[in-house]
Amino acid sequence: MTAMAVMLLLAQSAVLASRAAAAADLAALAAADALRGITTGEPCAVAVEVAARHSATVLSCSAGPGQTIEVRTELGERALLGAATGRARAGPPP
Repeated sequence: MTAMAVMLLLAQSAVLASRAAAAADLAALAAADALRGITTGEPCAVAVEVAARHSATVLSCSAGPGQTIEVRTELGERALLGAATGRARAGPPP
């Protein structure tokens, strides 16, 4: 029974980590488009908006070299093992 409970906790953590990573990916892609002028808006504000649509909060958002942007997110839901976070970087190809 204990092993089953541990397996369920690990599965829940994996699902939440995947959702946090997906939110970071989508937020970074949208922010990179705004940074390059493909879409309108301030890049980090766009990232916050996109992350919020996926029940995530942006922990950090920063522009890097070569019109890249890096976003870190945290999922609103918390598992017993802690908060799920994601990190993504997006920009034009090298």
